[in-house]
Amino acid sequence: MYRILLIICAMLCFSSVTYSKTPTPKPLKLAVAGLSHAHVHGLLGRPDRGDIEIVGIQEPNQELVERIADQYGLQDKLFFSDLDKMLDGVKPQAVVAFGSIYDHLHIVQSCALRGIHVMVEKPLAVNLEHARAIEALAKKYSIHVLTNYETTWFPSTQTLCDLVRDQQVTGPIRKIVVHDGHEGPQEIGVNPEFLEWLIDPVRNGGGALTDFGCYGANLVSWLMDGASPLTVTAVTQQIKPEIYPAVEDEATIILTYPKSQAIIQASWNWPFSRKDIQVYGKSGYVHALDGIHLRIRKEGETDEQSRVLEQNDSPLDDPFAYLTAVVREDIKLADTDLSALANNILVVRILDAAKKSAITGKTVTLAPR
Repeated sequence: MYRILLIICAMLCFSSVTYSKTPTPKPLKLAVAGLSHAHVHGLLGRPDRGDIEIVGIQEPNQELVERIADQYGLQDKLFFSDLDKMLDGVKPQAVVAFGSIYDHLHIVQSCALRGIHVMVEKPLAVNLEHARAIEALAKKYSIHVLTNYETTWFPSTQTLCDLVRDQQVTGPIRKIVVHDGHEGPQEIGVNPEFLEWLIDPVRNGGGALTDFGCYGANLVSWLMDGASPLTVTAVTQQIKPEIYPAVEDEATIILTYPKSQAIIQASWNWPFSRKDIQVYGKSGYVHALDGIHLRIRKEGETDEQSRVLEQNDSPLDDPFAYLTAVVREDIKLADTDLSALANNILVVRILDAAKKSAITGKTVTLAPR
């Protein structure tokens, strides 16, 4: 009997070891660089999913710091006025940037030297010179530099790509039309710290062309598997110069490829906010009307199919869950991915060419990279 009890005890011990659960990973230590970009509220107001821990926030504007701290009940010890002091003091694994687009290069410089990964809000950089410098730093110091777009996390974006690229429901792509924008940043009431640099051609890199043209360039480059367009032609206008005297508030960009073209319409003059995309192929089309609604029509059909989509599974439902997965190497980025550095270098190449075309009135030819 004694021997039988020993055997049973040994079996129970073995069983407990074999079926023990994998330890839950510690939250990603995340720091915030800048608070002026209104998208920061998506992070600060995010439900606690247990995947990230905000360990520091850098912002030199004390009035803004106090307002944000009061709004979210944040402790004073989280805040720093100097970026380098914050990085050395809290030693984050990753930094998310919520300041002006011009600040992105400085943030990447400081983080790269310390081996810290970075996610910036769209677009990657104000110009190609800054984008190339960011690219060189990321490669030299082996860090990830991701770019966040709201449309990346739309269920309609993921499903459209699956239908067009993987299932080939449209056949070869012939035309892509992207509409992005709203009534205007002042008209929708963005916070004054955001508006101050958003309408500055240096700190934002432009107006509506930069602010919303980047969405279309990002999506088109993704759908075209990272191919550079052959030509870029752009027209910009100041429809409301009394409100936006220094930057364009209306932009249309046309990209040509060997057997297709894309039209990107970026505007601060829509009657309401919109982010939608239409993809036409040889044998059908797919329209993403917003984040969850799709319309599909195939060759030979007389009626459209309509779909209402469920939210994406984690981490494709949230930029910070995605950043965490990339840093932990649960996800391996492809160059063509919407958040990837290579895609967003191409985005800035397209935007730079569009600015040049709008100024000169001429089509710009892009050499393949």
